[in-house]
Amino acid sequence: MAAISKSYTELTQTVSSNLASFRADLPDLMKGFNDMARGATKNGALDKKTKELIALALGVAAHCDACIGFHVQTLVKLGASKLEVEEALGMAVYMGGGPSLMYSANAVAAYDEFALVNAGQA
Repeated sequence: MAAISKSYTELTQTVSSNLASFRADLPDLMKGFNDMARGATKNGALDKKTKELIALALGVAAHCDACIGFHVQTLVKLGASKLEVEEALGMAVYMGGGPSLMYSANAVAAYDEFALVNAGQA
């Protein structure tokens, strides 16, 4: 794994911690967002892994590092292979061009990082 300039483990932990004020001050907002996320990601015609691959591609297209971190973390937990992640990223690059390619490189680094973290917990 090549050295990365940011830790997606630290990024997701920091964002989660920073959202504490939203959870405390705007509980209805956070409940609504969490309910929407659960509804959108539950198994249906598409399984959870497919939906997370879509979410990752959208996060890359939106240039959202925290989105990359959270969705890659979930994909690793769901057992997505690196090739599945890379193919979804290929679609993001196809649709989003050069900027999506740069964020896709970050997403691959995030996958490698979370795979190592997840392997340590097995």
